[in-house]
Amino acid sequence: MSKIKVAVIGCGTIANAAHIPSYVNNPDAEILYFCDIIPERAEEAVKKYKCGKAVIDYHDVINDPEVDAVSVCTPNNVHALISIDALNAGKQVLCEKPPARTYTEAKTMSDAQAKTGNMLSIGVVNRFNAGVNKIKELIDNDELGEIYHVYVSFRAQRSIPGLGGAFTTKEIAGGGVLIDWGVHYLDIVMYCLSDPAIKTVSGKGFCKLAQNMKEYEYESMWAENTKNLDGIYDVDDFITGFIRTAGSTITLNGAWAQNIGVSETYIDFLGTKAGIRLQYGADFQLYKIDNVKLKGISFEYDKWDMFQKEIDSFVDTVKSKKKLRSNIDTVIITTGMMQALYDSSESGREIVLG
Repeated sequence: MSKIKVAVIGCGTIANAAHIPSYVNNPDAEILYFCDIIPERAEEAVKKYKCGKAVIDYHDVINDPEVDAVSVCTPNNVHALISIDALNAGKQVLCEKPPARTYTEAKTMSDAQAKTGNMLSIGVVNRFNAGVNKIKELIDNDELGEIYHVYVSFRAQRSIPGLGGAFTTKEIAGGGVLIDWGVHYLDIVMYCLSDPAIKTVSGKGFCKLAQNMKEYEYESMWAENTKNLDGIYDVDDFITGFIRTAGSTITLNGAWAQNIGVSETYIDFLGTKAGIRLQYGADFQLYKIDNVKLKGISFEYDKWDMFQKEIDSFVDTVKSKKKLRSNIDTVIITTGMMQALYDSSESGREIVLG
């Protein structure tokens, strides 16, 4: 079979860190286009990766019948627009997380998939992580018993990304630490629990620590090249919440920035037989009773580059036309949860979903 012809729309940080090199490393894929509204970014990609054509308008990409699939790596505010146009043009789509700024926008994307019959996957890359899949296997095999509660912590100190730019502008991003970091953590939980229905959601978000952006002191900053200290900062830098699902309950605390000098980035799965603490992006331990004492067991498993696995799986999907584990059909459940957290924060009340 001939190679899958792909295009990357948006040639910023995540495209260069993950999507583009992963396509280049896949023997079944060929990049035809690099597209970015900043011409220099697309042109630099052509030079760096020695393939493809640089274009500014994504319509040039999706109107080319030779293109089979696209990665959408743009800011959140155009995820829905570009993904839907690509689906309508007959392309298979991998859109970076979050699917969109709001649940309503994400629903239009899901509807477009159903209408066109083309596949829309979302970049919740942890669904391709070896450790996460091992945890899901343990849960599915009843090693933990009943999972009655999950605690999620995605707290870091002084690390607001791209301050004043797209990341901290609600009109563009849709939200802050919840929609940027929380989407990964909550998606891990939902994936490992087999995507249970969401019943009720209560949450509160805060936008506090960089009100004076020019005096904000940071230790590290993702996408620092996009910061604009004369720009906008109107999104959550801290979020807390409580969720009831059809099975487990979930609590969460997330922070881009906090006046606590310790990062706490982990997920606890609490079961009746055993418990698991997953250190985000690292290993996990299973805790269970052994001879009356609670003991921790570190798991050894084969590791792979989850971004490469995601792209490889997406390319296979383009060939097979089968839905990925990161399809919009499942990811939209987490999107509804996050929307309810924001709605609860704004309204000051619990949101009932089912």
